[in-house]
Amino acid sequence: MTREIFWLTLTVILTGVMWIPYVLNRCQIRGLSGAMANPSRNDKPHAEWANRMMFAHDNAVENLIIFAPLVLILAQIDYSTKWTVYACAVYFWSRVAHLIVYTIGLPVFRTLAFTVGFFAQVVLALAIFQLV
Repeated sequence: MTREIFWLTLTVILTGVMWIPYVLNRCQIRGLSGAMANPSRNDKPHAEWANRMMFAHDNAVENLIIFAPLVLILAQIDYSTKWTVYACAVYFWSRVAHLIVYTIGLPVFRTLAFTVGFFAQVVLALAIFQLV
């Protein structure tokens, strides 16, 4: 396993478990049967942190669609540098930071964490063309 694939794997796992806390909140507020029912406009709302975590999860999925192919393309062309490894690690930790600051409600830091992750993706895209 390449180091880039390692970081991709951690990112996929993180994205795959982000739903658990906000679904637990949904169960706590609506009860188990209410949480398993079809959504309704009359549902009791999640806690504010849980709503923000849902948005962070949505954002993580949307960005995984960009991050994963970049890493897989690099693996396919067998291109790895210290910069691609750093970019993957930075991307993962920026997603962790994004999740935390979004959930606790720090908008400026949320944007900064997102931007750091975006630039990590830029590094990967440039690496595909062997510019870094």
